Amino acid sequence: MNSQKPVKIIASGKYLPARVSSEELEEKHNLPGGWSEAHSGVISRHHVSFESIGFMGARAIEAALKKANLGLGDIDMLISAGASFDYPLPNQSSVIKSELKDSVLHNVPTLDVDSTCLSFVSAFEIASKMLDGEQYKRIVIVSSEIASKGLNTQNPETLTLFGDGAAAFILGYDESSLSAFIKAYFKTWSEGFDHTIIRGGGAVYYFRDYPYDENLHSFEMDGMKLLKLAAKKLPEFMDYICKDLSVTLADVNIIIPHQASKAGLYLFRKMFGLSTDKVKENIATYGNCIAASIPLLLHDLIEQKEIKRGDLCMLVGTSAGFSIGLLLFRY
Repeated sequence: MNSQKPVKIIASGKYLPARVSSEELEEKHNLPGGWSEAHSGVISRHHVSFESIGFMGARAIEAALKKANLGLGDIDMLISAGASFDYPLPNQSSVIKSELKDSVLHNVPTLDVDSTCLSFVSAFEIASKMLDGEQYKRIVIVSSEIASKGLNTQNPETLTLFGDGAAAFILGYDESSLSAFIKAYFKTWSEGFDHTIIRGGGAVYYFRDYPYDENLHSFEMDGMKLLKLAAKKLPEFMDYICKDLSVTLADVNIIIPHQASKAGLYLFRKMFGLSTDKVKENIATYGNCIAASIPLLLHDLIEQKEIKRGDLCMLVGTSAGFSIGLLLFRY
């Protein structure tokens, strides 16, 4: 196996806004009863009321710091890993930091990482490579996402699929631990760049020239095209990785996939002959929380002691672009 970096998950925390049942959404938007569970696999999800992305991210970080008995001054870098944002400027990580207790007392540097749904996985690799036990001893990664405000009310597929939430992880350099970052892989196939997109709001459809329109400024997803592209590219991606690492999926204790969709999770398990005991999911009760999906599930599995120290864990998923990413670490 490739060389390993002595990186340890010290602690994690999460924040969830109010729970919204599928029955509530179906009644509000005149959908047939049971539509959400049947089509998206989601029974409930969490949607914000008063919360901002910064607020949720700060609460998740504070929960992780409290668990680790650390303060903001013990952190050497704060990375916001996500696709949504409170303001176009400043960067989201600085917004989250401003919401933290004692934020003005500690000038912790902030960094944004946005690879949409794979942002947490990307940030985990970046933080692991930055951690050196000297300049960077501890780095906090937070994925805080609000998807509910960018959904088209006329599109039941996306309307019922997405949820909001935040999860934060403190990573530390620890040579005394068996925990380790092993390796990460990412590939992008540009033929799928527009299969998931929000067209309005950027430089191409600038807000001054294109006033708000629900179709233009809402999330679009061509689920069938995404599934076909994933089915075509995933086998070659996974085959390359397993050869490079000299490990198989059977060697991995826990696989935590992005909660893209009910169909996507089924495809992944079926394609590689994996059981639900190994491939974990929470889409039924969280929905798709963009970049927060993977860390929310990872946090809950650690809390429930389904992941134990020494377990070989894999984070894997797809993202808008179209990208596939994977990260292997020992908890």
